[in-house]
Amino acid sequence: MSSSSRSLLSFGHGYSASALAALLVPQGWRVTGTTRSPEKAERIARTGATAVIWPGGDISEHLAQADALLISAAPGPDGDPVLAQCKQEIATRAAQFSWVGYLSTTGVYGDHAGGWVDETTPLTPSTKRGQARVAAEASWQDIPGLALHIFRLAGIYGPGRGPFAKVRAGTARRIIKPGQVFSRIHVEDIAQVLDASLQRPRPGAIYNLCDDDPAPPQDVIGYAAELLGLPLPPAEDFKTADMTQMARSFYAESKKVRNDLIKKELGVKLKYPDYKTGLQSMLDDGE
Repeated sequence: MSSSSRSLLSFGHGYSASALAALLVPQGWRVTGTTRSPEKAERIARTGATAVIWPGGDISEHLAQADALLISAAPGPDGDPVLAQCKQEIATRAAQFSWVGYLSTTGVYGDHAGGWVDETTPLTPSTKRGQARVAAEASWQDIPGLALHIFRLAGIYGPGRGPFAKVRAGTARRIIKPGQVFSRIHVEDIAQVLDASLQRPRPGAIYNLCDDDPAPPQDVIGYAAELLGLPLPPAEDFKTADMTQMARSFYAESKKVRNDLIKKELGVKLKYPDYKTGLQSMLDDGE
């Protein structure tokens, strides 16, 4: 089936899904994105996609017309919100969908003390968020005959989601925790991986989405300050830094994530293979 006759239904159509829609709509795809917010619905419509307020309405007609599904919605207290309302209908229509993408997180791997992980690494999350993602992945995998593809995303950045605003405002913080390292991924690279997978479906596939350069978070803040020609934000010891419980929980796990599979299997060449090229591009574009 040609892309000009294909339809994607995107649940929880947000930052990453919008970047994918920007690639698919010019190819002739019909993209429908769900959101809870009328304000966000207006933004979705301006991108050439169709916006649907959901939950709150009947999604059956949109499911009936979809060739592919993208699920970006995070699990809540009652588990995966899409499956909570649509599991039976999705299961009934499983053979209809040539591709189903579930956006998960590299948090499912847990803490590896700065060591490397890949798609074969056992899932040992240490946070409630990671545990909820493992459960959500398993719930999607339980649907027989579904052309499921799981994408485990590292920390997402890109236009509107970078460190420049905080560095300029003087509110950026360089939290130092020895040995701490994170992987990250530019939103445009997320979009190109999803697009490549849509073109080469492999039901059951699991892919890590990250760049080539895991790095300590303070290095990213420092480079942003360097690009802006501003003073380096002062270092703060993680042990004594004033942080919210949520912010502190992100430092509970340290790992470096391998991305070989998206290159070997999907032929992806990252636009932004490290945070330096990504930040420089954002600044060049007026960020």
